[in-house]
Amino acid sequence: MLFYMDAFGVRPRLRQMADRLAAAGYTVLVPNVLYRHDRAPLVELPERIEEQDRPALLASSPQATDGSVGVTGYCMGAGLALRTAGTYPHRVAAAGGFHGAGLASDAPDSPHLLAEGITADLYFAHADQDPAMPPEQIDRLDKALTAAGVRHDTEVYAGAQHGYTMADTTRYNADATERHWTALLDLFGRTLS
Repeated sequence: MLFYMDAFGVRPRLRQMADRLAAAGYTVLVPNVLYRHDRAPLVELPERIEEQDRPALLASSPQATDGSVGVTGYCMGAGLALRTAGTYPHRVAAAGGFHGAGLASDAPDSPHLLAEGITADLYFAHADQDPAMPPEQIDRLDKALTAAGVRHDTEVYAGAQHGYTMADTTRYNADATERHWTALLDLFGRTLS
């Protein structure tokens, strides 16, 4: 399972969340997508990476299993999860996005424009108090996914703000976070079992 971080990066809170997924039986990779000054690479790399090696790098880990993967993402990570599902439909069986930002903007590279290629089941949980994902973008995302025939569920969590799953921020919402865990584990339980 790929776990895409929010804009604050890999930190103890994200490790706690990854541990909860691991306790549910998943092998979890939390890539540091903002890597610039920390340890890398996280897997053993050949001297020269050939095109045919790319998909096998993580799959060759003894903790990983063959088959489809699940993806989850938070804030900017929700966009990365959507992009991953659209770019690797043969590998991604499920993707969840939480308090995502700009998932269906007017930008020519908006993640929702990849909907046509998605075969995964998707779940998005937006916050009703989130200027990073206003109602018009939620509607645009839903319409794009529906038009593409993508199996998806979208919910708007009342009383939640952008970042509601992050217990190390002032926007944390315990009820919304537990609701997110129920939905995410249900999604992965249905699609990755």
